[in-house]
Amino acid sequence: MSVNTQPIAFADVPVVALPPVPVWRLSVEQYHHMIRFGILTDDDPVELLEGWLITKMPKNPPHRLSTQLTREAIAHLLPSGWYADAQEPITTEDSEPEPDVVVVRGERRAYHDHHPREYDVTLVVEVADTTLPRDRALKKRLYARAGIPTYWIINLANSQLEVYTEPTGAAEQADYRQRQDYGAADTAPLVLDGVESGRIAVRDLLP
Repeated sequence: MSVNTQPIAFADVPVVALPPVPVWRLSVEQYHHMIRFGILTDDDPVELLEGWLITKMPKNPPHRLSTQLTREAIAHLLPSGWYADAQEPITTEDSEPEPDVVVVRGERRAYHDHHPREYDVTLVVEVADTTLPRDRALKKRLYARAGIPTYWIINLANSQLEVYTEPTGAAEQADYRQRQDYGAADTAPLVLDGVESGRIAVRDLLP
């Protein structure tokens, strides 16, 4: 089994450069007001990441298929009290990302008037092809800062699953302390609240 376990060096995490001109940084509340009053609509391909409105990358067929396969594989292993969603918002202190797949505690109807918060989420998954640099830097940092226990990157270019665990939480350069890479021939554990719920064949997540 080609599993690589290695500590993460915080110095290796890229920092997103600020624009050379003054810009206005949004709070989550301001972002919600923009949606509520129609300033932003479902047709606007953006998400709020660390206070910035970031353009979402267009999805090609392999990305779409891997997202669907991953959601189905995870949902099959979830016990009662959890559900899997795809490309829907979660809310953190300064962001509202839309992960490709997310595992949320509770029932869907419990979130009829708000999005799941970071403490409701045990796993986020991003499917990465052209988005790999963003997913390994900005997305990983904001998920670690939010304290989400496990972050998966399905790396389509290398046909592997990158599993990040042990978030540092609200640090200046938040990160995950541990990374494990699983190849296409491996199986990876699905862990909920520190308990393994089952194992998933990585090849079942790949297009």
